[in-house]
Amino acid sequence: MSFFRFLYSKAFLYQLLFALIAIGLICFLGLQWLDYKTNHDQRIAVPDLEKLTLEKASDLLEASNLTAKVQDSANFNPSYPPSSVIEQNPKAGSFVKENRKIYLVLNPSNYRKIMVPNVIQKTRRQAEPTLKALGFKIGKIIYRPDIARDMVLELQHKGEIVKPEGFLRKTSVIDLVVGDGTQ
Repeated sequence: MSFFRFLYSKAFLYQLLFALIAIGLICFLGLQWLDYKTNHDQRIAVPDLEKLTLEKASDLLEASNLTAKVQDSANFNPSYPPSSVIEQNPKAGSFVKENRKIYLVLNPSNYRKIMVPNVIQKTRRQAEPTLKALGFKIGKIIYRPDIARDMVLELQHKGEIVKPEGFLRKTSVIDLVVGDGTQ
């Protein structure tokens, strides 16, 4: 019974009141410190960086107290200038706090190089889809005297012979030299 009498004593109630006031004060000061430290209510609009070079995008972000961070480069996109920003995260118009990193995806300077498959001694019907599937374009079809009709004899790019397993840029135009079925 003395435990219950202690719970209703003035000494315990004063200690309980003091503890509640201390906890409330600590919570209030902690929240005020968080508001100050995290720049609560601060909003900086992220500028649109699309189609800007990395240098111009960095300058524009620095003027807004933001930081540019190159995340990656994507596949070459001909609708964007070489070495320009294709994508950004957070998106343009989003609101962020100062010193926030803006992640950028850049357009490479050109298409990447791809290994030319070995389509020599294959039919034109087999060679064309293989080359197109890798991103090459088929140019002229040049016929040469050979016993095998439409058999690929060699590949050419800009008049030069292309060796199988050599490298050309994606979207390069490849001319096929094929047999005409005579001899």
